[in-house]
Amino acid sequence: MSADGIEALRERLAAQGVHTLVAQFTDLHGIAKGKYLPLDQLRTLVETGAGFSGPSIAGTGLPRMGPRSEYYGRGDPATARALPWMPGYARLACDGFVAGEPFDACPRQVLRRQVARLTERGWTLQTGIEPEFFLLRRGERGLVPADDHDRLDKPSYDLKSLPRNAGFLHELVQSLTACGLQVFQIDHEDAHGQYEVNFLHDDALASADHLMLFKLAAQALAERHGMVFSMMPKPFANQPGSGMHFHVSLWQGERCLFDDDTTMRHFIGGVLAHSAGLAALAAPTVNSYKRLVVGESLSGTSWAPAYIAHGPNNRTALVRTLAGRFEWRLPDASANPYLAKAGLIAAGLDGIAKRLDPGPACTDDLFEQPLAALRARGIGVLPQSLGEAVDALEADEVLREALGATLVREFVTAKRAEWIAYARHVSEWEMRRYGELF
Repeated sequence: MSADGIEALRERLAAQGVHTLVAQFTDLHGIAKGKYLPLDQLRTLVETGAGFSGPSIAGTGLPRMGPRSEYYGRGDPATARALPWMPGYARLACDGFVAGEPFDACPRQVLRRQVARLTERGWTLQTGIEPEFFLLRRGERGLVPADDHDRLDKPSYDLKSLPRNAGFLHELVQSLTACGLQVFQIDHEDAHGQYEVNFLHDDALASADHLMLFKLAAQALAERHGMVFSMMPKPFANQPGSGMHFHVSLWQGERCLFDDDTTMRHFIGGVLAHSAGLAALAAPTVNSYKRLVVGESLSGTSWAPAYIAHGPNNRTALVRTLAGRFEWRLPDASANPYLAKAGLIAAGLDGIAKRLDPGPACTDDLFEQPLAALRARGIGVLPQSLGEAVDALEADEVLREALGATLVREFVTAKRAEWIAYARHVSEWEMRRYGELF
């Protein structure tokens, strides 16, 4: 953006009462980080960036000294939005730079690289993200659903519980709408204290930015209402977990390329072929794999995919196909949207380039089929632990190349450490089961 354009943006923000900029970037784990700058520093934020200590940011692998120890978050002026829940503040999503160059392990830069591959072909990927989340409160035994009366055996679409949190939900919708997001539905999901908000699709980068803005708004507003906003994938063993499904379509100008069944099949073929490695990006915590279970869930019901398959309007498959788009059901609420989308694009382009066949469409309920029968049909299962998923990611050359060596190294190191820490932890379940058994 030119100096005149930056000044015009500064004047527009000032006219909206903005006095402070929120320079926000996203770390390896999908967590929003940043700092505040006075509005008169807008040009510096856009052209040079806000400075951060590189090694203090999770997943950078930057040294503690020298020119590469400094991480600069350059604000994207296209993302400048005044924050209704924080009057006087405006957020800009930032790209990471180190030593004056785009930082290869910045999640937003990783996605930019994959979007550039689409742009070279004249293509645009549109994604609509469906975040599920819990509204909790701190009780004597830890986090519990914030609504004490939310206790139905089947709480999906419950119109008794929605009014009890109408204040929070209305403020959230108003805030997102004021920021330019078009919310088109809200519902109570399948677990106690669980909700879903849907907003309109956008290009891959913008919709990831929207998701981060949604998280900022929801966290702040929930705290204001005395609640805890949680995107933990599976907080309760006896309740369904939170997904974050992506609705995906590929465009060339005004033409939807997925209207051509062949193009969509090959893209899906790539997604299925790389699903094991993608699981590490889309389900990146040890808790994620208590959602992605093979067999009967402890909650008695689950919409989380376990089987690597696709099918028309089939919610029991990893990929649910619809007219002109598909729903990728692997991501959960803890996924870093930039990394998950970067992996998705790389896998889909690999499928198109190699003309990968996704196999026959599944029209039956896969949750009701014996595992042996599914294997006989050539239907594989997703990794059943974070350790397995990380191994698969490290072995996937296409995903490694898409993410870049630095990010893969930092991601694998962090996630292996997380898995080892979890595996070595002695839980209350183990003490109850084994403490006096032998």
